[in-house]
Amino acid sequence: MTAFPAPVAGIPRDEPAPDKGLIERLLSPIADVRHGESLSALTMMLTMFLLLSGYYLLKTAREGFILSEGGAEVKSYSSAGQAVVLLLLVPAYSALASRVNRIQLIQWVTLFFASNLVLFLMALAAGARVGILFFLWVGIFNVMVIAQFWGFAADLYTEEQGKRLFPLLGVGASLGAWVGSVRAGQLAEASGTPRLLLGGAVVLVVCVVLARIANRVTVHGPKAAQAGRKLEGGPSGFSLVLSDRYLTLMALLVLVLNIVNTSGEYLFGKYVVDAAIATYGSDAASEGARQQFIAQTYSSYFGYVNLIGFLLQMFVVSRVFKFLGVARALLIHPTVALIGYAGMLMAPSFAFIRAVKIADNALDYSLGNTTKQALWLPTSREAKYKAKQAVDSFCQRAGDVLQAGIVYTGELTSLSVAGFAAINVACVVGWFGVVRGLQHRLHTQAASTGKAEL
Repeated sequence: MTAFPAPVAGIPRDEPAPDKGLIERLLSPIADVRHGESLSALTMMLTMFLLLSGYYLLKTAREGFILSEGGAEVKSYSSAGQAVVLLLLVPAYSALASRVNRIQLIQWVTLFFASNLVLFLMALAAGARVGILFFLWVGIFNVMVIAQFWGFAADLYTEEQGKRLFPLLGVGASLGAWVGSVRAGQLAEASGTPRLLLGGAVVLVVCVVLARIANRVTVHGPKAAQAGRKLEGGPSGFSLVLSDRYLTLMALLVLVLNIVNTSGEYLFGKYVVDAAIATYGSDAASEGARQQFIAQTYSSYFGYVNLIGFLLQMFVVSRVFKFLGVARALLIHPTVALIGYAGMLMAPSFAFIRAVKIADNALDYSLGNTTKQALWLPTSREAKYKAKQAVDSFCQRAGDVLQAGIVYTGELTSLSVAGFAAINVACVVGWFGVVRGLQHRLHTQAASTGKAEL
């Protein structure tokens, strides 16, 4: 079977777009929003903004529960636990997706996770310790719900629309992540950590309402007939991924990208600790100074990553899509990663790895994420919901497990920083191979349908 649907008939290809209104012109520095698209695009942008804001409220609460209950060690095996749970949840999600239409799917799954937060609040009120369970839950919520809303966006818009509008949705997500992380600290300080769970639940309910609005205001578009249609039954998300080469390549892309990125985070962490010891010593008396150095280093690091990522999303991503296209944009992130990790082999230093990781993460959170989401535009509706859950949730966590195995093996064999960097270089070479495979599939699909290449 193939993930690509037949071309949509009856859509004039060369008809000039109507004049843009005031809102469309105001949005033009960020994305090419055309006449009649602004309400739908802004609604989805607001949805992504709130969704990521809510996630960072819950992520902050997660850290508070884990640290206060002494369960920080769960981080070492949480990814494996999440991957096991997702082996059961992804087929269940596929079964539900075949029985309801898209807005019902969004509504019931999102409200299910919101109801979980109410249960956590009840458990906290009863004095229960929820740290480990909530840590695992947030990891599953993050990949499943966010993947679902991006799949919904890919189902709302045509390939041509998505290529223009997804950068705007990405701005909402990037801004929401920043606002959510800042607001979480304020709420926790003023009202306590449980307040973050209440805020997250409210945000999820609002996202359901916004999704219903977006679904309604977009029904006049070329994909209107899909609004109330149920997904076809048949294979689960895992089966779709394994039976279609394009989807298999998407899964491999998520796996290898996650291995490279998290391995880089591990190397950066080692550099930060080594730098703290080199500056203040390793004795107990200097522990406070080392902790302060590490906290300040990561604060500055996260600040640069979020700022650069937001600026790239605002002013660069839409222009890359317009002038290079999605297929060529896939080459930018691995090129930067290859230069960075190859440089670590020759002259590793704290300043260099810091710059590499800032560039790596800023690209991943902006251009990389928007490009990955755009790759789902030419797939079938079943793939957008069922296969996307398998790729974005299970494969994401499986990549974490593989990376943890690499770190564990490297520590056992006393692998040097340069050795870890060499492994990352090899993974980046594999990343290029996956990208070339995806580009070939996109080129073949465009030639067979007569549409412009993504």
